[in-house]
Amino acid sequence: MEHTELLHEAMMNDTRDSHLADPDNQLMIRVGSGDKNAFKQLVQRHQRLVTGIIFRYTGNHPEIEDLAQDIFLKIYKASPRYVPRARFKTWLYKIVAHHCFNYFRGQKRRSFVTSFNQSLPEDDNPPLHDAEAQKKQPEHLLQQQELHTALKVALSELPDRQRMALILHRFEDLSYREIASVLGCSLSAVESLLFRAMSTLKEKLHSHESR
Repeated sequence: MEHTELLHEAMMNDTRDSHLADPDNQLMIRVGSGDKNAFKQLVQRHQRLVTGIIFRYTGNHPEIEDLAQDIFLKIYKASPRYVPRARFKTWLYKIVAHHCFNYFRGQKRRSFVTSFNQSLPEDDNPPLHDAEAQKKQPEHLLQQQELHTALKVALSELPDRQRMALILHRFEDLSYREIASVLGCSLSAVESLLFRAMSTLKEKLHSHESR
């Protein structure tokens, strides 16, 4: 029994040491000690990640910067109590996901449009300002633009956790295990979320193409 406890303690120490080696965790510890420069570095390193997830989750441009600031403020306030039990990014994903869930559940339900901008390069999806401009567009580009819009609408209509799971898997390249840790659910639950999300998207896009 004593041997088992010692082995468990050694494994915990190894895990803690490996997390301490994470540069972001080192910065976070410095932030907790009052190092404002470390916090500035942390924000610079992860601002694109945070705003990218919020953008894809909401598509609500005017609020992206405010939401990102709220998230980094939460991180700053939590820094004195922070204990690196995992990669900093894993903890950051949790903060972002739960902030999005809590914020928008507290708002009146609106029609959010989630960006799927990596599925179609920005330059290939130019805005069409008038009927004359539309006539000048090759037919396949117009079809791509319609598909792009259909994808955004379909994604915006996904339930919160399905949408977030898809964003984390599709854009952040997180494994099922990492997504389970972020969302606080089992691996089978993650599989179910992603399966239902993709099934819904395929069904909606099929309906769009058959019109």
